[in-house]
Amino acid sequence: MASDSENNMDREIILADFQACTGIDDIAEAITLLELNNWDLVAAINGVIPQENGILQSNLSSVASQANIDGPHSQAAPAAPAASSSSSSAFCPTLPSRHIVERQPRMLNFRVEYRQRTVEVVIEEGSVVGEIKQILETELQVPVSKMQLKGWKSGDLSDSIVLQSLHLPKNNSLYVLTPDITPTASTSQNSDLQESLNQNFLLVISHREAQRDYNLNFPGSRTIQEVKRNVSDLTNIPVRHQQWEGWPASASDSMTLAASGISYPCHHLGVCRRSSPANTQEPTEECADVHMVSDSEGDDFEDASEFGVDESEMFGMGTSTGCRKAPLMPENTENEVDALLHFTAEFTTRYGECHPVFFIGTLEAASQEAFYGKPRDRKLLAIYLHNDESVLGNVFCSQMMCADSIVSYLSQNFITWAWDVTKEANKARLLTMCTRHFGSVVAQTIRTYKTDQFPLLLIVMGKRTSNEVLNVIQGNTTVDELMMRLMGAMEIFTAQQQEDIKDEDEREAREMVKREQDEAYQLSLEADRKKREAQEREQAEQLRLQQIQKEADDEKEAIRLSLEHALPPEPAEEGGEPISKLRIRTPSGEFLVRRFLGSTKLQVLFDFVASKGYPWEGFKLLTTFPRRNITQLDPASSLLEAKLFPQETLFLEAKE
Repeated sequence: MASDSENNMDREIILADFQACTGIDDIAEAITLLELNNWDLVAAINGVIPQENGILQSNLSSVASQANIDGPHSQAAPAAPAASSSSSSAFCPTLPSRHIVERQPRMLNFRVEYRQRTVEVVIEEGSVVGEIKQILETELQVPVSKMQLKGWKSGDLSDSIVLQSLHLPKNNSLYVLTPDITPTASTSQNSDLQESLNQNFLLVISHREAQRDYNLNFPGSRTIQEVKRNVSDLTNIPVRHQQWEGWPASASDSMTLAASGISYPCHHLGVCRRSSPANTQEPTEECADVHMVSDSEGDDFEDASEFGVDESEMFGMGTSTGCRKAPLMPENTENEVDALLHFTAEFTTRYGECHPVFFIGTLEAASQEAFYGKPRDRKLLAIYLHNDESVLGNVFCSQMMCADSIVSYLSQNFITWAWDVTKEANKARLLTMCTRHFGSVVAQTIRTYKTDQFPLLLIVMGKRTSNEVLNVIQGNTTVDELMMRLMGAMEIFTAQQQEDIKDEDEREAREMVKREQDEAYQLSLEADRKKREAQEREQAEQLRLQQIQKEADDEKEAIRLSLEHALPPEPAEEGGEPISKLRIRTPSGEFLVRRFLGSTKLQVLFDFVASKGYPWEGFKLLTTFPRRNITQLDPASSLLEAKLFPQETLFLEAKE
C-alpha cells in the first residue's frame, strides 16, 4: 500500500512538471502522452517540444549545464542531480525559454462584489490593475476616480501594477468601495435585509483537533464576534487563538451573519487553535492548522519551483514530515448523515464554496428523493465516489466538479450524493449499500475500477421496477466531455420522464373520470334519498292533515246531528198559531224551505241553518230587501219580532 501511495505521488509530480513544461492544460491529453512514454517525463517532453540540436536529453545534468549557459535566470535554480527522469520534479523551470512551446496567456478570474451586485471579470495575467477598474467602470457605471478596489492580499495597489507580478491564483475575490458615492438603498433592499436578519443560519463548524462537527443555528442578526464567543465556549479555544476557514474575505467580526455574505441556509466553517511559532518550526503528522490548496491555487504550479514551493505540497501530498490533509470522510463512521456533513465541510475547505450541493442523508433517502416522487419532480441520481489516493482526485474536483457550468447543471437536474472510498472500511460499506439498492452488478462494477481510475461519477436513473446505472464517468475526463455525458444521460432520462408523465397523466385522467362518476353517482343517490324523504314527509303531512280534517269533519257532523235532533218539529201549515215560512238560499244556489212558529226564537233558525252545514260562526244570514244581517240580531228574539213573518226569503253568505 505504501509503494502504491508513493507511486501515485510521483505521478502527480510528473504530471505537474509535464504540464508546466509543455503548456498542455488538458489533463486527459497530458496523462495519455505520459502513459505512451511509460511515465518517462523527459521522453514525453521530447515527443511534444520541437528539439534544437538535441538540447533535451534523458541525462538531467546536460540540461542543467545548458541552463547555466542560457543566463542568470536558470542559474537561480538549483542544479538537478543526475537521476532518473521519472523521479525528478525541479528541472523544468531551468529549461531555456526558447526551447519551450509558446503557451496561451494565462487568464485570471475575478469575482467583484459591489453593494448588491456581483461582476465576473476574466482578464489576462499580463494586464494591470487599472484595466480591471476600467471594466468595472463599464459594468457598474462608477467612475474609476471614485472607485477603491479592495481585497488584495498585499494591500492597496496602484493602477499600474502588473497582475503577473502579484502571483495570483486563477480565481480571486475582490470588492469595490465608493465612499464618495452615497448608496441609494431601495425599499425592497431594506426589506430583503430585514428579512435576512430574521432568518436562521445553520453553521456547520468543523473542529479540527477534536475531529468533531457542530451544527449551530444562529439568527441573522447575530454578529460574527458573538458566534466566535459561542464557539469558544464549545471548543475551549479563546477567540484570540481561533483560526478560521470559510468566512468570506470581506467579513469582519462586527458584521451580522445576514450582512457577512455567508451561504443561506447552511454555511460550512472550520476552526482550530492557532499554531505558535514553536510548533510551526517542527510540524507533526497531525497538524493543528491544516492548509488545503484549492483549485484556484492549482493553476500556479508551473511557477511554484521559482518560489521555493515543493510540488508535492501543491497537490496536497506532503510526506510524514509535513501537514496531511484531513480525510473527506472519517473511517468506520456509524452515522451516514454525520459522514456526509464531514465530507461536505472538508470538500468546501479544499476546493471552495462553489461545488455541487451534496445530498445530506442515506443513499436510500437520496434514491427516494430522486426516483419516487411525481414524474415531473423526479431527477437523476449522481453518485460521486472520491479516492484521495488517485492521481486524478484533486484535478477532477477542482477543475470538473467545481466548474460553474457543472455545478449549475448538477444542481438543476440531479440529486448528488457523495462517498469517500479511500478507506477500505468505507469502500466496503458503500459496496454493501449499492448491492442493497442497485444490485450486485453495480457493486461488482465499482470493484473493477482501479485506484488510478477514480474519482467516479455514477449516473443512476430510477425505473418502474428497478434502478439503472446509465453511465460511469471516470476521473480522466474534461469539463466539456463531462458536460456532454451528463447531457446525454439527461436526454435518456427526459425521454423516460416524458413517458412516465404521459402514463401518470393518463392514469390521473382515468382516476379523475372515475372520481367524477363516483361523485355523480353519489350525488344521484343523495338526490334520490332526499326526494324519497321529501315524498315521505309530504305523505305523512297529508295523512296528518287528512286526519285533522277528518276529526274536524267528524266533530262538525256530530254538532250538526246534535243540532238537528234538538230542533223542534216542523209545524203543520194549518194550525192555531201563526206560521212563518222561510226560504233560505245557500251559497251553492240551493234553497232550504221550512216552516217555523212565529214565536220561535232566532236561535232555532240559526240551529236549523247550522244543522244543514252552515254554522252561524262562519256564515251570516241576510234578508233580500231591505238588506239586513239577521245573525247580528238577538238570538232570543222571535221571528215575529225580527219581522220574518208570514214568509221571508233569506240567503246565506260566508263571513269574511
